[in-house]
Amino acid sequence: MGQQTSLYQKHLDAGAKIVDFAGWDMPINYGSLIEEHKQVRNTAGVFDVSHMTVVDIGGTDAEKYLRYLLANDVAKLEEVGRALYSAMLNHDGNVLDDLIVYRMSFGYRIVVNCATRSKDLRWMIQNTDGYAVSIQERPRLAILAVHGPESIDKVCQAVEEDQANQIRLLKNFHGVELDRFFIARTGYTGEKGVEVILPDSDAPELWDKLLAAGVKPIGIGARDTLRLEAGMNLYGHDMDETTSPLAANMEITIAYEPEAREFIGKPALIAHKQLRDAGKLPELVGLVLEGRGVLRGGQKLVTDKGEGIITSGSFSPTLKHSIALARIPINSQSCEVDLRGTLTTVRIVKPNFVRFGKKVFE
Repeated sequence: MGQQTSLYQKHLDAGAKIVDFAGWDMPINYGSLIEEHKQVRNTAGVFDVSHMTVVDIGGTDAEKYLRYLLANDVAKLEEVGRALYSAMLNHDGNVLDDLIVYRMSFGYRIVVNCATRSKDLRWMIQNTDGYAVSIQERPRLAILAVHGPESIDKVCQAVEEDQANQIRLLKNFHGVELDRFFIARTGYTGEKGVEVILPDSDAPELWDKLLAAGVKPIGIGARDTLRLEAGMNLYGHDMDETTSPLAANMEITIAYEPEAREFIGKPALIAHKQLRDAGKLPELVGLVLEGRGVLRGGQKLVTDKGEGIITSGSFSPTLKHSIALARIPINSQSCEVDLRGTLTTVRIVKPNFVRFGKKVFE
């Protein structure tokens, strides 16, 4: 038996199939994965993502510390409630983790992946020398992600009226502290929605209110197909600590300016840019297979520039054909995948397939 969130019994009550996910007993689905996927694309679904790690950063040097620790620049978070997507790199300029950092009234809040919890916390602590900063893991906080075109309205039905009024005003990548809740317009599906961080003791009540409002529970199986359609990376598949963010479609997570700001991995990243400019660094692309067959992580690829590999792949319930993220030689013009010993042509596209339920690639 693994670790369990405060909603474990709720999952069982809803008929969930429980699987091990990085040491946690998590619902992979409650019935049909495809129907759960469509629920999020068409109306609203709720995910229990309380297995993720919440870390609060305080102290007089909190901003200075995070500007050194993270590749993106928290100085961009000019007001409380703003959120930022960032990579946390090692000294080789490779991805230790990807994360969201929020500007809070007390400092900053970071949400990192559960599978990387131990090494992330160790790395954060190791790099505090010279900074007046506090690092506090918050294991008694739960996270509910509610996503879909009707998600905001459904969440507003489940909270007090004054809270609902503030939620409706939220812009993308903004959050608000509401009593015991922190609610932010962030997520992992390519749909409108919010993530609610709250005491784990309050999570079952909110879960029940969301279901009463017509929100359906969604497992980690559909979460994976949704994020893949949105072209969002999964740590351990599309990137890890051996992967440069420049080879993982993550350059948006890097702030090279101002030039005077030093951050962990910056010198190595400059070298990575030189390799990329010389055509010696691979890139992460999208692949489309509109014929028969399913693209899966680990499948080998052959391009006009050399070999590659699929990092994540699946059947797309929205597009009704197979899609994948793949790391291939930069500037490849053609690509074939080995499907049971047969090389099959796949189309190279930008690594972004569906946004707000609509196809976004050509």
